[in-house]
Amino acid sequence: MKQETFNLTKEKIIQSAISLFNTNGFTGTSVRAIAKKAGVNVAHISYYFNGKTGLMEYLVSDFYEGYLNAMDGAILADLDKSPVSRLTRLVFNILSYQHERRQLTRFVYREITLDTMLIREVMSTYMLKEKFLLASLLEEGMRDGSLNKIPIGHFIVQLKGMLTMPFLQPQYIAEVLYLQPHEDYFVKQYFHELESWMISLLTPKREAIL
Repeated sequence: MKQETFNLTKEKIIQSAISLFNTNGFTGTSVRAIAKKAGVNVAHISYYFNGKTGLMEYLVSDFYEGYLNAMDGAILADLDKSPVSRLTRLVFNILSYQHERRQLTRFVYREITLDTMLIREVMSTYMLKEKFLLASLLEEGMRDGSLNKIPIGHFIVQLKGMLTMPFLQPQYIAEVLYLQPHEDYFVKQYFHELESWMISLLTPKREAIL
């Protein structure tokens, strides 16, 4: 019972912080406001997360740990499949992961636009692993001839932008693509858009016809 109470209190703080950070921004949200929304004592935030900065570090790190697990899951599940199949599964996993955690995703992506020590650490760890996983798949496909030879870095930047934008600019996506990123059908519809783009760019014409 004590462990259940511990987990419940921690989760209340996390969800309240995500909501307030999205509404008021990190700097515009006080520890007292988080505690009030969560219905806990201010001291709980210090106890669980060592303050507001520690809470933000937890949210960013937890997001990227799950993000990379989603990528690994796609790669490990389809080791017998072609690089393009694994890449499309990976993209679907990422979209699904982000959609299930829409508010957290938006907060993290907004926060990493700032030049802070924490963000530099994230860039040098989680994001480098993301780049490595994507580049490895692309290089494998280029070696065996199943993928076109393209500038890998540019492709990763383009793909990252398309995976990020719906959660940073949901209104723009709604206006241009007539998709609502908060709706359940979004992942399936938007994934088809990305899949078509990737296959047309990466797959040799002779294989695209097949």
